[in-house]
Amino acid sequence: MIRRIGPPPLPSQRYIRRPGAYAILPLKGRFLLTAETGNGIDIQLPGGGIDPGESPVQALHREVREELGWTIARPRRLGAFRRFVYMPEYDLWAEKICHVYVAHPVRQIHAPTEPLHETLVLSADDAIAVLGNEGDQMFMTRYAFG
Repeated sequence: MIRRIGPPPLPSQRYIRRPGAYAILPLKGRFLLTAETGNGIDIQLPGGGIDPGESPVQALHREVREELGWTIARPRRLGAFRRFVYMPEYDLWAEKICHVYVAHPVRQIHAPTEPLHETLVLSADDAIAVLGNEGDQMFMTRYAFG
């Protein structure tokens, strides 16, 4: 059973299962994050949905390139959590299955290509304080402080 983070599902709502892969990216004592700037600012671990035919690790590499413009190496799975949310960009009620990895940033090859995404580099304390969901905060805390 994958641990639920956040509010329980609404009994009257149908949810579509949406698996995704997300990365903790340590860089010289700090961490690379993404800021989605569409409707306000939402600070997140970089990552996103796993496309049909794609493995979680393939999705992780693609999403980090799109959202940050970085290449990564040696991803290692830390665990997973699930949360029930409305995703306005897709007009979708989703049960997000969030697979969390730690990986090593190799180099920035271009600016973010994902619209409305900006790269942040923050300390562990600052990252935990601003991450937009409890699951990201939980995994960052476990990784940074054991």
